[in-house]
Amino acid sequence: MRKLVFTLLLISAVHIQSRAQSLLISELLYQPLSGEAEYVELYNNSDSDVQLAGYHIVRWVGDSLGKHYALPNHTVAAHDYVALTKDAASVTAHYNVKYTSKLLECNLPTYPNTGGSVVLATADSVVVDRFDYSPSMQSRLLRDKAGVALERRSFERPTNEAGNWFSAASTAGYGTPGYANSQSTEWLAEEASFVFSSSLISPDGDDYQDILEITYQLENGDLSARVDLYDGRGTLVRRLLNNALLGTHGSLSWDGRGEGGRALPQGQYIVQVTLYDTSGTHQVFRRAVAVITPPVR
Repeated sequence: MRKLVFTLLLISAVHIQSRAQSLLISELLYQPLSGEAEYVELYNNSDSDVQLAGYHIVRWVGDSLGKHYALPNHTVAAHDYVALTKDAASVTAHYNVKYTSKLLECNLPTYPNTGGSVVLATADSVVVDRFDYSPSMQSRLLRDKAGVALERRSFERPTNEAGNWFSAASTAGYGTPGYANSQSTEWLAEEASFVFSSSLISPDGDDYQDILEITYQLENGDLSARVDLYDGRGTLVRRLLNNALLGTHGSLSWDGRGEGGRALPQGQYIVQVTLYDTSGTHQVFRRAVAVITPPVR
């Protein structure tokens, strides 16, 4: 009988632990642009659907739980995201909301710009996840932190582990509410890598090689980049990125045109990528790309 009771208790404990680890805090916009709305993103870190009903976002007061804010009735699919906000229209107006069904309106605490805690708990006040955020987690490359969300880098590491949060990439619009974080470490390469879709571009409007796609994977998310294009004489003809904060993965494109949308002649061009870290160290990558047909005027 004792063995049976112990087994039942063990099964119950495993079930509670599994439930507690299913939903995790994934992203936070605590300092929105003036007059706009904050948001909190959650991630279902399990192989099963999770119902939000029964979970609360809770105000953290001192060292204890304060007011509870019940979450709406919504199903979060396995390994998927949901973003919570007081004003969905505000978030949609300022960020690339890929899936409107994953942006839910509900009451939330107000998060101070100076730092605080985001707490996810069950209806019976069992803390499921807690994120203690600070402006110091943002990139030092940022001059203005307003409108820049903090993103979780890994769901395998503890929520409050040092280095597990960073500024959302500028190339992702400084926020990714409701979908994969731009600073995710799940797709990291061993070394900085920029991959070009082709060594030539033919922007003649026939939908074949009209656009050059450049995708990247970076080991370090705390990098900014400048991407310049030079003609065969070494003259700068286009700047694709100017000191933009990168994520650990992303992409950009070139349509074969110069500054101001002017058509460039056929010939060889050099794409130069310059990476910078927070200490000022930089590294340069260069790649030759041929324009074989001038852009359509």
